[in-house]
Amino acid sequence: MAADPQAGALYDARVMHRRRIAPFYRFVYRVFYLLLDIDRIDEAARGLRLFSHNRFNLLSFHDRDHGARQPGALRTWAEHVLRDAGIDLAGGRIRLLCLPRLLGFAFNPISLWYCEHADGSLRAVIAEVRNTFGERHAYLLASAGQPLAYHAVHAAEKCFHVSPFFDLVGRYHFTLAEPGERLRVAIHETREGVPILDATLAGERRRLSDGHVLGLVLMMPLMTLKVVAGIHWEALKIWLRGARFHRKPEPPKLEVT
Repeated sequence: MAADPQAGALYDARVMHRRRIAPFYRFVYRVFYLLLDIDRIDEAARGLRLFSHNRFNLLSFHDRDHGARQPGALRTWAEHVLRDAGIDLAGGRIRLLCLPRLLGFAFNPISLWYCEHADGSLRAVIAEVRNTFGERHAYLLASAGQPLAYHAVHAAEKCFHVSPFFDLVGRYHFTLAEPGERLRVAIHETREGVPILDATLAGERRRLSDGHVLGLVLMMPLMTLKVVAGIHWEALKIWLRGARFHRKPEPPKLEVT
């Protein structure tokens, strides 16, 4: 049995990071992501033995890992963020792209909320970013309530500490394809117009089924731990190569910018 692909799906993916200023580096690692219609998560989990909503399992999704961090508050939080920006989805679909919990543990460097109007047009993307200090911040990509174009570049001023090897002077440029059979997300960071970092996420869709859950977990049994360990390991290598270290600033006062 498998979930309706419109309710939930998996993506077998690869993440690439490339530092474009000295000391240069590039690394790639394999991950798998969940894409869930936030109003149909229970439906996506129904009938599956290895995936659960708000319950421990081999693979699970917990509301408290995202948004307001409260059970049942995903849409309420997203609509509050959008309403503050003058955006009304008229009940349209919201899909959340994130790393799942694996045996109860997850760390999401970035989660993406694709927010559609009832007419099916994309109106906003909320990029929810976390760092290893337990802090988070959301960047709202929107155009005054007008439809957003996939594959276009959407910019946001950097204001949240992620890496000790970059300060807060910078700008993010997001390019997103509509999640379908393939997944494609690109984030380019610039400082005064100069490219300093590229990050991409590319993957292929898999049905959300017990078979695919088990297969992906067997291929990547320590994925969630590897994400955290990989961040620190790559940071150590960059530091050993002489990258300038920046002390962590206070997080922004606003939850969303």
